[in-house]
Amino acid sequence: MTHVVPRSDLAGTVMDRLVVVYPAAADADRAAKAAAYMKGVAPFLGIPTPERRKLSRTVLAGTPRPDEADCTAVALRCWALPEREYHYFAADYLRRHVGRCSSGFVPVARRLVTTVPWWDTVDVLAVHVVGPLVAADPALGAVMDEWIDDEDVWVVRTALLHQLRFRAATDTGRLFDHCLRQAGHPDFFVRKAIGWALRQYAATDPDAVRQFVDGARDRLSPLSVREALKHL
Repeated sequence: MTHVVPRSDLAGTVMDRLVVVYPAAADADRAAKAAAYMKGVAPFLGIPTPERRKLSRTVLAGTPRPDEADCTAVALRCWALPEREYHYFAADYLRRHVGRCSSGFVPVARRLVTTVPWWDTVDVLAVHVVGPLVAADPALGAVMDEWIDDEDVWVVRTALLHQLRFRAATDTGRLFDHCLRQAGHPDFFVRKAIGWALRQYAATDPDAVRQFVDGARDRLSPLSVREALKHL
């Protein structure tokens, strides 16, 4: 699905600053190492995370709080740039301002999840963008029920991880159902996400996770079981 970038003066200001401030701090040697570490998913500028976030504060200095159109414009314009640090900037920006977005932002989040996808951006979007959107509008749980059966492994991973920070508010029926529906998935990142989601919820209700894993051990992969029980 193609999304039109909304008109946003704020996004224009942010992007004008960003494409000057970030490249000025580029380091070719670090960039090559980062790209290799991330399996060549995207080119990098080579800016370490602490420095990048410091630069981001410079970029955003004096800017107002965004609305949903601003968030959409910043995210889509950042994702249209090749270097990964711009995607990180957008993910951080959305994480900070997701409370300004409505349920209507979910299709944009999906586009970001499926564009130049790898765990480094997908996990932030799943836990800190999609998760809060679902928490704010429980009706979006039905969308997660669709995503869990998606052909795209990153959409599936997002559905599995979106409740990662819900703690006692976790919909355990949905969590366990999602884990079972993808228990036999061949992809490493899906199997790992199943274990991670269960392990995280085990900090809230260890008995429920033990009981679930015991009952589903013949369906879950060894990786998922190992991750789920790591701290039990």
